[in-house]
Amino acid sequence: MINWQINPIKLALKYTWKISRNSSTHKTNFIVQCAQNNWKGIGEVAPNIRYNETPEIIALEFNRFLQAGGNKVHDLGELTELLDSLKLKNALRFGIESAYIHMLCYADKTPIHDFLAIPAAKNIATSYTLPIMEIEEVEPFYRNNNLERFSVIKLKTNADNGPALIKYISTFCKQPLIIDGNEAYQNADELTNFLHAVKPYNIVLIEQPMPAVCVDDYKAVKQLKLFPLMADESVCDDANFDSIAQQFDYVNMKLMKAGGYLNGHRIITEAQKHGLKTMVGCMVETSLGISSAFNMCSLTDYADLDGYLIVKDEPFGLLHEANGKINLSTAF
Repeated sequence: MINWQINPIKLALKYTWKISRNSSTHKTNFIVQCAQNNWKGIGEVAPNIRYNETPEIIALEFNRFLQAGGNKVHDLGELTELLDSLKLKNALRFGIESAYIHMLCYADKTPIHDFLAIPAAKNIATSYTLPIMEIEEVEPFYRNNNLERFSVIKLKTNADNGPALIKYISTFCKQPLIIDGNEAYQNADELTNFLHAVKPYNIVLIEQPMPAVCVDDYKAVKQLKLFPLMADESVCDDANFDSIAQQFDYVNMKLMKAGGYLNGHRIITEAQKHGLKTMVGCMVETSLGISSAFNMCSLTDYADLDGYLIVKDEPFGLLHEANGKINLSTAF
């Protein structure tokens, strides 16, 4: 019999986290724990309102998981079958699956990357993301947070501030930029005008600038080859990669969207089979959740794992960042 628990954890942020959809000064995540025969494992759940994940829904769905026999599974195969049948929110599914896999690794003294049969990751360069803010606040924010140590800067934009913000930051930020629109641009014409306006600047990727439903618009914009396009919200736990490959050049795989290590690995593999490059990304999470994502980085072209760096008084200390690169600092 497995003993499962879930507990909320309120995370104060170092600053206001603002994207095109919303803003926040704190985040409520959950820590999932499982234990059996003196073995233990923990995982993190980072709900995202974009996917109708709220703390209330997470708590209700975890109870549904228990009532369906979550404490009676005998192996990872049985757990996977149960989770497939329940169709839980992806972030919760990841928290449950990762806690169980961490327990198995704890019992066998096996590193997670060995369990997943993937190469170990180390010295991973992560991008750092600037939230949306007033233009005059950007340079002080960049300087005060010593952001020149990161090899790539990700910039959140909306449809109103994009070109002016990129022009301004390019006067002092010499790193290449990833521009993350979080679905702020509504159609191909609007996006194309924006991309032409920012063509002179050192931009390496444009991440999910239009809503995921704008399939034909993405196909049209990709044909223009103005910048490489990266899917985020367009690829969650499943996707038609034949279609995705016609819309994008990269896929941002987040374990909280994928719903688990196993499906996250599958998404990366499927993307690469279709000629797409890949990134490992994150939500606003502690180093518990992001250390899980860190284990996938040996498979991908970019890492965007700065979510724990904006958490004030981060509670786990599982990752160490120096000069824009992250490593595991301890095992859990």
